[in-house]
Amino acid sequence: MADDQLPTILVIDDEAKIRAVVCTSVAEDVYRCLTAGTAEQGLALAAADRPDLIVLDLGLPDLDGIEVCRRLREWSSAPIVVLSARHAEDEKAALLEAGADDYITKPFGPVEFRARVRAQLRRARMSPVPGGDEPMHIGDLAIDVARRTVTRGGATVHLTPTEWSLLAVLVRYAPRTMTHQQLFSAVWGSSHGDAQQYLRVYIGHLRRKIEDDPYQPRRIVTEPGVGYRFEPQG
Repeated sequence: MADDQLPTILVIDDEAKIRAVVCTSVAEDVYRCLTAGTAEQGLALAAADRPDLIVLDLGLPDLDGIEVCRRLREWSSAPIVVLSARHAEDEKAALLEAGADDYITKPFGPVEFRARVRAQLRRARMSPVPGGDEPMHIGDLAIDVARRTVTRGGATVHLTPTEWSLLAVLVRYAPRTMTHQQLFSAVWGSSHGDAQQYLRVYIGHLRRKIEDDPYQPRRIVTEPGVGYRFEPQG
């Protein structure tokens, strides 16, 4: 929450009038109302400011709303309230599956909108996404899933796209043990191959980059015969 315990919300909508209406509707309930006119601007603001709730328009010029939801849900647990002029039931269902929390059709009444936002903020007591809602710090290691950055002692750790994907999955589910097949599917999708061998190679790369001693790892821990887990207290 913000300094005075009021939330910050982010409105992603390409119509300036809608952004103004939304911010005016919730003015008494929020500390800040951030706005963005495109999906990419909105994703960047979300990563930089970590809003407590996101209002998302589906009719954005640069990216599909479902994809925006999915990207946000990779690292954030903030409620997502979708605004759209579309009424199709299958589209609503797809958005909820992608991580949206509520769906409001345009035109909407400010009183109902404010009530919906307040309800979502009250429900927003779920556990934060590790490394997403705020960076994860372990000793001199900092992992920021939203910004896709890793630093050690303030210096940037350079990861390949595959190494990053693997680390992000491990961090997101920490400290749960992920099986070889779960990790393989999450990182390589439907690719065929030896899951354990692929993982052994890339886990080795990651350990050399983020462990104090890659031969006695404390952060990426092996569960023999099962898989790996990320230990936040490592």
